[in-house]
Amino acid sequence: MSTVAALCASHTPLKDYRSPGAEIEAEVAACFDEVKSWVADFAPDLLVVIGPDHFNGFFYAMMPGFCIGAAAEGIGDWKTPRGALPVDAGIAERCVRTLQRDGVDPALSYRMMVDHGCTQIIDQLFDWNACPDVLPVFVNCVAPPLPPLERVVAFGTSLGRFLNTIKRRVLIIGSGGLSHDPPVPALADAPPPVRERLIMGGELSPEARNERQQRVLDEAARQASGTGDRTPLNPEWDQQFIASLIAGDYAGVCTMSDDGITRDAGCGGHEIRTWIAASAAATAAGAGDARLRYYRPISEWIAGYGVLSIA
Repeated sequence: MSTVAALCASHTPLKDYRSPGAEIEAEVAACFDEVKSWVADFAPDLLVVIGPDHFNGFFYAMMPGFCIGAAAEGIGDWKTPRGALPVDAGIAERCVRTLQRDGVDPALSYRMMVDHGCTQIIDQLFDWNACPDVLPVFVNCVAPPLPPLERVVAFGTSLGRFLNTIKRRVLIIGSGGLSHDPPVPALADAPPPVRERLIMGGELSPEARNERQQRVLDEAARQASGTGDRTPLNPEWDQQFIASLIAGDYAGVCTMSDDGITRDAGCGGHEIRTWIAASAAATAAGAGDARLRYYRPISEWIAGYGVLSIA
């Protein structure tokens, strides 16, 4: 039995703000009850959480394609937990050295700030104050130029080989995707104050964060009513991507272009990089039984919402 398993899951901060109806809420809750039981049976003592950032911790002043955290703190956005994560700095440093020798060059951070893209799934699966050690892994999914999909596969493969050498029970989590198109600012056409924020960052005031979150909530209401003008959810695209991942068809996945992903799955569709990295890592570590546990397009959450396990 492999000591490495993986869970790929959509995250959506709107889950605690907008209801898609009692039936869908019950479906998702039942899925996570099942997943939590599966995770408890697997009993991981290390969580490798591969997530994006939404211009909360990483900015254009220095934007890596990949970064591994030797220390990390949740910023507490969208009702997610705030505070330090239990990170083993020694494992983080060993991971970076191993990946570098393998031809992959992640950055290393001793002050990684992570948002809901990393913390929501931890909070859904564990008691935040008693969760296993965490190795936080950032993949740039929002700020072009993004790491090519081929490099994401190479990163995940190298990460999986490293995880296979440590004496831990490891749950790899890919947090992101699937098709969704939230109102995220782009550097190319941002007005000067927003452009400065995208480059230099800095903590948002409570008022500015509330305003930012309200824009997303308003867009969710428009999408749910069918009046939004952003890219709609794309179940066909989601299902095709999931099928390719389950089949281990990384060559096929890598034929997708960034322009095509944006066109067909929205700007948030690029978060599939977290699923690709997690899946490639699990495969390299010897886990091979992929199972789709849930999928449904949920416009109220602006998410093609899916959960996939690999053991």
